[in-house]
Amino acid sequence: MSASPRSLIVTAYGLYARAAGGALPVSGLVRLLATLDIEEQAVRAAVSRLKRRGMLQSTRVDGAAGYALTGVGARVLAEGDDRIFRHQPADVSDGWVLCVFSIPESLRAKRHLLRGKLTWLGFGQAAPGVWIAPAATMSATTAMLHRHDLHQYASLFRADYWGDRPLAESVTLWWDLPKLATMYRQFVRDHDTDADADPLPTWMRAVDDWRRLPFLDPGLPTELLPADWPGIRAATLFHDLELRLAKPAGDQAARLLAPSLPVPGTTATPSTSTIASSSHNPATPIPAAAG
Repeated sequence: MSASPRSLIVTAYGLYARAAGGALPVSGLVRLLATLDIEEQAVRAAVSRLKRRGMLQSTRVDGAAGYALTGVGARVLAEGDDRIFRHQPADVSDGWVLCVFSIPESLRAKRHLLRGKLTWLGFGQAAPGVWIAPAATMSATTAMLHRHDLHQYASLFRADYWGDRPLAESVTLWWDLPKLATMYRQFVRDHDTDADADPLPTWMRAVDDWRRLPFLDPGLPTELLPADWPGIRAATLFHDLELRLAKPAGDQAARLLAPSLPVPGTTATPSTSTIASSSHNPATPIPAAAG
């Protein structure tokens, strides 16, 4: 998967900024992204776009120019934490949430927005205007509807399945499981890496690619998934990468993200303790996008 500079910057803030007060120096961000072959001009342009979108705001980091997460940016990151790093399959006995909506043609932009947000929460389409997801999605769906002022067009229901068709067959009609399986297989191909790979760029690219998948995966009960479901292998690989790479990648990031680096030939060393403390652990992950 090919990652954009903007996406990689969001990943960097999720992994390394929050425990450091939510701010990173521009110079450090440029050094960090250089390890992923992103040029300075592209970094600065992407940061500007994130600022215009309300994700970042200008600040100073130990006297150096930097950008901090806005309240919106911090919320976007926080909301995806559990889903990305602790995404678990649903229990079939928990039932389902149905989102039933009707939006007139004159408001088709809102209809398009709602469909996109439901897809991003892992919903499948059971019928025109009727979308379905595991019941655990209820609270996130309610929050999304209110955040985007869509609640007046949609009704949510808790439901059990009573159809004659086997449930495992029905889910193949509601979700494009072959497409999702292809994405998981691609993740495995891209990130089943050599043990000697450079930790920082390897870990950042893995997180950047992975963080989209749990938002597209409805988290169906295991017994409803096809045999040899590649999502299981992909999740195992991701968590293996986390155990192997997160700590050394965080140490590298701490050195690169320091507001200033020592002049070659001197012994001055910038403080990296704060940034190092934000090296990824399951309490400080990064989501895919705003809900």
